Amino acid sequence: MSDWEGFIEQQTAFIRDAVGEGLAINALSGGVDSSVVTVLGHRAIGDRLKTVFIDNALMREGEPEFVVEAFAALGIPVERIDARSEFLGALAGLTDPEEKRQAVTSTFYRDVFGRLVRQTGARFLLHGTILTDIEETVAGIKRQHNILAQLGIDPEQQYGYRVLEPLDTLRKDGVREVGRRLGLPRQITDRMPFPGPALATRIVGEVTPERLATVRAATAIVEEELAEIETFQYLAVLLQDKATGIRDGRREYGEIIVVRCVDSVDAREATAVEVPWPKLHRICQRITSLDGVNRCLYDLTPKPPATIEYV
Repeated sequence: MSDWEGFIEQQTAFIRDAVGEGLAINALSGGVDSSVVTVLGHRAIGDRLKTVFIDNALMREGEPEFVVEAFAALGIPVERIDARSEFLGALAGLTDPEEKRQAVTSTFYRDVFGRLVRQTGARFLLHGTILTDIEETVAGIKRQHNILAQLGIDPEQQYGYRVLEPLDTLRKDGVREVGRRLGLPRQITDRMPFPGPALATRIVGEVTPERLATVRAATAIVEEELAEIETFQYLAVLLQDKATGIRDGRREYGEIIVVRCVDSVDAREATAVEVPWPKLHRICQRITSLDGVNRCLYDLTPKPPATIEYV
C-alpha cells in the first residue's frame, strides 16, 4: 500500500468514525480541495453526506452548471443553493479586505449553513481546509474564509455543527495527488486554485453586481487566453482606483484591470510567469474593449512580498 492509499484509508475511516450513524453536509465549490473532500466523504458515508453548491453570486461564468454536471457524471448528486442576495447584501458597502472576508465567512457558516443544518439535521460539516490556509491565517497574512477552530471559533457552539477537516495536513500538490488516487478526472484535479470568497477577493474595494460583472468578464478573457500555459494560477483583478483614458475621441475615467500569472508548487511562494508579449498585447486589447475599462496592467510581483490574490 502506498502512502497516499494509506492516507485515503485513514481519512475515510476518520470521517466514518466521526459521523457514526449521523448525517454530514459539505459545500462543493468545484475547486480541488472541496472536490477531494466530497469524494472522500461519499466514499466514507455514502448518501449520508449531503453535498451542496452554494451559488453566492461571486463565481466565474458558468461555474455552477459545470460543478453540478461534473459530479453528476461521477454519480454524486449536488444540490444548487441560491444564496446570491444574501452574500451581495452582506458585502454591500464594505471595502476593507478583512471585513469583506469576515462578511463572506459569517454569511457562509452562520446564515446559509446554519439554515441548511436545521433543515437537514446534519451535525457535521466536511471542509477542504489545507495546511497553507491555516498557516497564512494564523500568521496574520490574510484570513482564509474556512479557518475557524484555529482562530478560537467553536463552530459547534456558534453554528450548531462540528467541522471535519481531513486535508488539513496537506498542501495543494498533495491534495491533487489524493484526488488522482480517488479517480477524479484531470479537469478537476488539475484546476487552478480558486479562493473560497471567489471573485470578492479579486475586487479591490466594494463588491457590487456591476463590478462583479466586469471582473467576471475579464476573468473569462484571461482564462481563455492563458489556457495553454502550464502554470499554477492566472487571474484578473479589478482595482479600486480609476484612470483617465480616451474612448471614441472622448475623455473617459475608467476601470483598471490587473492580470496576474504565477508559477508555484504549493502557494507558499510564487514567481511571475514571463507571458509572451504578443499574448499580453492581445489580452490587453480584449480587456480594454470591456465596457468602462481603459487600463490593463500585468503584475510581475513574486510571493513574497505579494500574496497571489489581492484581497
